[in-house]
Amino acid sequence: MGKYIIKKLILLIITLIVTSFIIFLIFELVPGDPVLDKLGTRATPEKIESLRSQWGLDRPFFVRYFSFLKGIFTLNFGMSYTYGMSVTALLREKIVINLVLSVMALSVVIFVSVPLGIYVAKHTGGFADKVVSFLNQTAMSVPSFVLGLLITFIFGMVLKWFRPGGYISYKSDLSGFLYFLIFPAVALAVPKIAMCIRLLKGNILEEALKDYSMTAYARGNNTTGLLYRHVLKNAIMPTITFVGMVAADMICSGIVIEQVFSIPGLGQMLISSISTRDYPVVEALVLMIALFIMVISFATDIIHAIIDPRVRLQN
Repeated sequence: MGKYIIKKLILLIITLIVTSFIIFLIFELVPGDPVLDKLGTRATPEKIESLRSQWGLDRPFFVRYFSFLKGIFTLNFGMSYTYGMSVTALLREKIVINLVLSVMALSVVIFVSVPLGIYVAKHTGGFADKVVSFLNQTAMSVPSFVLGLLITFIFGMVLKWFRPGGYISYKSDLSGFLYFLIFPAVALAVPKIAMCIRLLKGNILEEALKDYSMTAYARGNNTTGLLYRHVLKNAIMPTITFVGMVAADMICSGIVIEQVFSIPGLGQMLISSISTRDYPVVEALVLMIALFIMVISFATDIIHAIIDPRVRLQN
């Protein structure tokens, strides 16, 4: 198991380095000059060269890239062109907002979809299965941002359960911050809940028809015992992979949900930084999103290896 984890960790580091180079190269090739955007076209050549030197843009490409790569491991992404402060300090609060939102949404997905998926699989064809199937089809057809608008209208404007646009910082009121994030978290989670229920139900029914399940049933196991002792362990594997994909998608989908609920998270900063060509901030944000996806993939692989020893043996 230790060798498997080390192998996956080395692969993660290599992927991170390659991804960081691609990100840095893309922004190097983007047309435009952040110095001219900052000073304007009427700036004197002396001022332009002075600011270019101050920002380190007069250094060769690979020197700047290795400085960027070093910053990844030391958490030092340089200074923001727009805000004139450390990118790390600038993003620290935004990261907390998006991580809490993603964890809350993912928790809703897991604690709702897994029990419901098992229940409808056990009672397939029944009334509950038909109701859940109808709700699944409806939920999967509604995008998260549309659901966010509906939640804002119903629970914010009609029922007055929260104030639309009234974001509360976790620094001033932690309980108010968590309560406010419940609504965008639900908007993020509902479509994913529907997909997860459908996937888990299908996997359970498929595994229940295999030879090992029939043999276990013939040896005296009842339906519940067969499900929890034999079927669920195999049926849950694709669901774990899907939940990992959902976790990676949460950080990206959260960028859109931020706009609906007026949350000052990574999404708003990413959009404003792109418009002002604040490349250190944009590069750090894109890299953080990529790193988050890599870490989720790494964690999913480790969970697979823990649950199913065949994964370790194959690798």
